[in-house]
Amino acid sequence: MKIALATDHAGLNQAKDLKQYLELLGHEVIDFGPKTLDPADDYPDFIAPAAKSVASGECQRGLILGGSGQGEAMAANRFKGVRCAVFYGPAVALRPVDAEGDISRDPYEIIKLERLHNDANMLSLAARFVSLRDMKHAVQLWLDTPFSNEERHARRIAKLDKE
Repeated sequence: MKIALATDHAGLNQAKDLKQYLELLGHEVIDFGPKTLDPADDYPDFIAPAAKSVASGECQRGLILGGSGQGEAMAANRFKGVRCAVFYGPAVALRPVDAEGDISRDPYEIIKLERLHNDANMLSLAARFVSLRDMKHAVQLWLDTPFSNEERHARRIAKLDKE
């Protein structure tokens, strides 16, 4: 799979490690930067080109990092066809998370749901909140989880991508 990768200064070290990890898994990684640490950089300069590559189909998925991951996800979601979710770290659901009323005790259930229900094609990682170990686990799960293609989820995604 071809994966777009971008960050700002807050996620630079983790992005370098994740790039190597993804390549070891056999993925092609297109690195949109930055290449060096600049604490004054602006995340849209790196996130927008990565998101455009996912929106155009050049890359099948995109992985982005930032301090909180929120601004980066907001930047990515400005492009039609991009569905970027944010991951802050493992958490257990307090209430039912599926139509059957089940409460998952899996701390990575949110990653599965981002793919199963929302077909998230970009994932924004909160570099200041998530350990590298948890990032790797989340990314692997996110890459391995398919979209459910259930009618209700497909219908909602089509509404997002409508002009």
